[in-house]
Amino acid sequence: MKFLPALILLSLALPLFAQEKKWTPPPAIELSKLIGKDNELAAKKIKASWGEKGLKSGKHKWIEETTLLLGVISDEPVTAVKKDGTKIGDLTRLNDEGLYALATDVGNIQDFAYELKTTSGKVLGNGQVKIEYYPAPPEVFRKEGIPEGALHEHSWTDSKIFPNTERDFLVYIPKQYDGSEPASLLVFQDGLRHADRDLDGGLRAPTVFDHLIASGEMPVTIGIFINPGRLKDQPAGGRAKNRSLEYDGLGADYVTFLLEEIIPFVTKEHDLKLSDNPADRAIAGGSSGCAAAWTAAWERPDQFGKVLGWVGTFTDIRGANAYPSLIRKTERKPIRAALLGERNDVDNQFGSWPLANKQMETALKFADYDYRYWWGDGFHGSRHAAVMLPEMLRWLWSE
Repeated sequence: MKFLPALILLSLALPLFAQEKKWTPPPAIELSKLIGKDNELAAKKIKASWGEKGLKSGKHKWIEETTLLLGVISDEPVTAVKKDGTKIGDLTRLNDEGLYALATDVGNIQDFAYELKTTSGKVLGNGQVKIEYYPAPPEVFRKEGIPEGALHEHSWTDSKIFPNTERDFLVYIPKQYDGSEPASLLVFQDGLRHADRDLDGGLRAPTVFDHLIASGEMPVTIGIFINPGRLKDQPAGGRAKNRSLEYDGLGADYVTFLLEEIIPFVTKEHDLKLSDNPADRAIAGGSSGCAAAWTAAWERPDQFGKVLGWVGTFTDIRGANAYPSLIRKTERKPIRAALLGERNDVDNQFGSWPLANKQMETALKFADYDYRYWWGDGFHGSRHAAVMLPEMLRWLWSE
């Protein structure tokens, strides 16, 4: 079975359609078994990936599942030590060129800084290790015989609700859609990265849709994977500067943007029939995108009756911390919510993400909402959501 590697996904910063430079990572798990038994072969594999220049820098590391690989060229023995003084392990000398390496299982759910120190106390390199590994379910991989929906690229540059912004989005149309019956709808915030079928560690949502629609565990559903707005004068490649305004802000602006600009365009452009039953219309996102999804349904439960979210930013950035109190004090709205929280999520000046999500959970329970909260021990991000997506979607559409 293939697994999603637990690594820092620098590729998330790249445009979805960019051509990435090919690079073969060193096989950390294999090397953990080779080092000390066949050092010559281990050295060959490490040098083939990182090169001599890179190994001299002391900055290279690689994480495969929960195995950490470190490599460096040194004139004297090297030890890897956490910043708190805990020893990770001694690096093994692999050849006469002074190539030292360590490949060891450091355990799951790890976040620590480390240094590479020589016996004389010289620091050759340092770095940060963050491990959050989950075996990937089969639904995130393409499979022969499973009909694949089509992805259509679009840009939106003339918003009346968010002027001076531009954004890209994708429309997913399942193979099974023939227009004979109205389709369900699911809108994803931060959409392009979640729509990438091949991104390691990503949600690969269209492939999950393919599997669940084919199995009948999810209705025939149109997907809109939309990015937040970039300001037209901001440099290319940077974070979308309008994201916080759109996602963290309370009120109906963002959902109105979807209902009056994006969804009408999509239905007309692709000649689609969408169900007008809110129980057939869902909205999804992670972090601030989760807050945006909840706000959309909260403001317009007549349009969105389902929410899918993870590591929700229900903290005091632009007011989403008010939701637990609002949920308790407001007549229950017809919203079904599938939510995921992480116990090691962010805790900063805006609040505690684990606490905020626990307050959301208890408020939903108090107000007798139709909801389910899953909890993990992970960090802020989409790693856990990527493997939980099939289960969460099954539950969301199971009513």
